This record gives sequence, C-alpha cells and structure tokens, in this order.
Amino acid sequence: MKVGGFQKVSLVDYPGYVCSIIFTIGCNFRCAYCYNHSLVLPEEYPEPIPLEEVWQYLRRRKGRIDAVEFTGGEPTLQKDLIEQISRVKEMGFLVKLDTNGSNPEVVDSCIKKGIVDYIAMDVKAPLEKYMEVVGVCVDTGKIKASIDMIKGFKDYELRTTLYPALTDEDFLKIFELVKGAKNYFLQVCSLENTLKDCSHLKQFSEKRMQSLKKLTYNFVNYCEIRR
Repeated sequence: MKVGGFQKVSLVDYPGYVCSIIFTIGCNFRCAYCYNHSLVLPEEYPEPIPLEEVWQYLRRRKGRIDAVEFTGGEPTLQKDLIEQISRVKEMGFLVKLDTNGSNPEVVDSCIKKGIVDYIAMDVKAPLEKYMEVVGVCVDTGKIKASIDMIKGFKDYELRTTLYPALTDEDFLKIFELVKGAKNYFLQVCSLENTLKDCSHLKQFSEKRMQSLKKLTYNFVNYCEIRR
C-alpha cells in the first residue's frame, strides 16, 4: 500500500469515534474540484510514508484511537487493501472505508470478510454525466452497483459535492440514485486549489443549498450540509 498522508487524530471523520486517517496514493478519477490532487496526479505524488510508521503509532495509541479510516485518492486501487485493512482490524480498531464506487468488487470483498465497519461513498453526478464530471471513462453500472450495495450495509453514508457545474435537474437525478439512503450529505464545494481551474464557477448560495437539502427529504431518511 502506498500511503501519501497520515492524519493522527480526527474527531469528525468517523461519526461518534476518534479516528486516524490513512491517505492512499493514486486515483482513477480526475474530478475538476478535487483538492487532494497531490494524491491524484502522478507528477505530484508525495514520498510514500512507510507503513511501519503508521502501525507503530496505532499500536502506541490503542485505547485512545477508536478507528482507522482508509481514504485517498481511491483506496480500492491498492492491491493489498484487504490485507492492510485486515491488519488494522486484528489490532482491534474499527475501520472506515471511503470510495468513489468504481470498484464494487473490492468493496463487496471487504463487506463479506467482515473487515469494514463504516463505508462512505461519493456520488458525483447523475449517471449520464459521470464521465463529464469525473474527467475519465467510467463504468456507470459499477457506480450504480456500489450505491445499491452500500445502501444495504449496516453503517454508511452517501455524499455529493455541490459542484456548481451541475444543475438542479442533475441533483434531482442524483437524489433518485441514492433514494432510500439512511444517511446522505451534501458537501460544500471548495473552488480553490482545485485539480482544474474552477475560478469561473460561483459557490452555491445558502438559499440554494437549503432548497436542495429540502428536496432530498423526498428521497432519503436524513440529510445534512457538510461545510
């Protein structure tokens, strides 16, 4: 596993728990608004952090850290992801997995092996606009399969970034995709230090964000705006 960053403590990323965050190197998407581009663009990859340094910290903090989150980049691209998640579980931590949903087979393996406790998936766009938003060719059948699989999991969240290039009609189609989700988040989109120039776009107004949040209640059980 190639680790590009390690956040020792977070109080907000795993609901109800104190967690550490492992940031993996590499992503198969090229979303314009991505702010982690040092983990996405090969020419910007950081020097990998030795895994043993991560394990040493976690062993020392056992009892003070409850969980470990694997994020990226896109962690399901790591060939030894299941092995490393299993190692974290054996150490006695809860595990959160973040994914873009492009590799449902890997997510399914994690679920079936019982090595993940919480899954978070970003739903980027309506299926017909996925390639436009993520900047690469993508199998939208896999995206839909991941959404449906995760909605059947015990503890999860689906989330969508409020990308200003999307229309209200687009968001309605996204809400239909996530219909029935028990936890759904709309995330404010940062337009600074992005993968591609987003300076021509305007941030959503508070009124528009609240209007979209209100619409979600026709589709999901719970929604919050994450700032």
